[in-house]
Amino acid sequence: MPTLADEVIWFEELGRADVTLVGGKNASLGEMVCHLGDRGVAIPPGFATAAEAFWHFIDSNQLRDVIATTLQDLQAGRTPLPEAGQAIRRSILRGDWPKDTAAAIGGAYKELSRRIGKTDAAVAVRSSATAEDLPDASFAGQQETFLNIRGQAALLDACRRCFASLFTDRAISYRQTKGFDHLKVALSVGVQAMVRSDVGSAGVMFTIDTETGFDKIVVIDAAWGLGETVVQGTVDPDEYQVFKPLLSEPSLTPIVEKRLGGKAQKMIYAREGDHPIRIVPTSKAERAAFVLTDQDILTLGRWGCVIEDHYGCPMDVEWAKDGENSKLFIVQARPETVQSRKEAGEYKSYRIKSKGRTLVTGLSIGEAIVTGPVCQIESARDIDYLPGPKTDSASGICALFTGNSIVNGCPTMNHNRFNRLNNFRDRL
Repeated sequence: MPTLADEVIWFEELGRADVTLVGGKNASLGEMVCHLGDRGVAIPPGFATAAEAFWHFIDSNQLRDVIATTLQDLQAGRTPLPEAGQAIRRSILRGDWPKDTAAAIGGAYKELSRRIGKTDAAVAVRSSATAEDLPDASFAGQQETFLNIRGQAALLDACRRCFASLFTDRAISYRQTKGFDHLKVALSVGVQAMVRSDVGSAGVMFTIDTETGFDKIVVIDAAWGLGETVVQGTVDPDEYQVFKPLLSEPSLTPIVEKRLGGKAQKMIYAREGDHPIRIVPTSKAERAAFVLTDQDILTLGRWGCVIEDHYGCPMDVEWAKDGENSKLFIVQARPETVQSRKEAGEYKSYRIKSKGRTLVTGLSIGEAIVTGPVCQIESARDIDYLPGPKTDSASGICALFTGNSIVNGCPTMNHNRFNRLNNFRDRL
């Protein structure tokens, strides 16, 4: 059993009850490694830094007072949010690692590399806040993820940047809205062996239809390359729908819909330079082909049902397919937090009685109607600079144009899910 004194904990030692130690994301990975591997669900190995490692770093660099004072100035209106967030992040990024913490992370990384038979193995480095993905609050996408990290020095730098991302403008604003004490939320870092999806494919999967709330469907989005393009909504992925009740019949292929996405670009490993990943155009053949085979679709659908059955609720899952060995893996799973909390049997539809001049067009997200100014942004990172309140209600929300999609103020999509816009594309 891990204890509060542990600074590094392997996934196989963790479970879903360890949110206070390693956050919701890493606790969930540990839960799946411990309980779902025997049911055929493949999860890449890895470890997590515990909350204790975060506080040890903060206290060794005497940052508690800096954080508290800056947040007090923000609350009092003396410092605007962008300046407050930047000041805290800068202080953390300038901090030095305590020698024992750095040694613990470096030792675990060396052991992970040994376990998978590689020297300086490539790893994914993901943030997991200790107040993340709770039943009444989803912190998905507010902290950083770094892919294709190699070597101890690069790993420690990525972990430090994950710590700093606990104080992004979005994260600060959301914790204030939800009533979380900033200095009672720590940041755990998950270090997981990379799946070579840069030469394969990746995407997301929901065990509920996120548009209608229909719970008999698994919805899978897939694109070439690393999965961040799908998660961030920067690519139009393929979409597959599978009928869950028939997945238990091996002789059947209950794929009810396959939609070919544009897949104009993909994220791959960079061969050189300071950035370990890069975005490149896909080939004509890649754009014209479905990413997943029917067998891959059915395997993911069955894994989604296994995960949902274990957790007892609809799930939001990230998956990856290794292009070197064609194996599928689950790299993250969290409770779905929008449709699964809606009132059962509730259905609302909207109709525009009169239309004015068209300003912008694009894929709609959701089914609601909203009035307000049109704002164009290029990234989910800019959402906190939009005018107007950012609440779960459509009232007062402006229409957002992201280049790929229009967000129409749908009340089923709260703003903390903004970075996953294209997972909610219109399926009418």
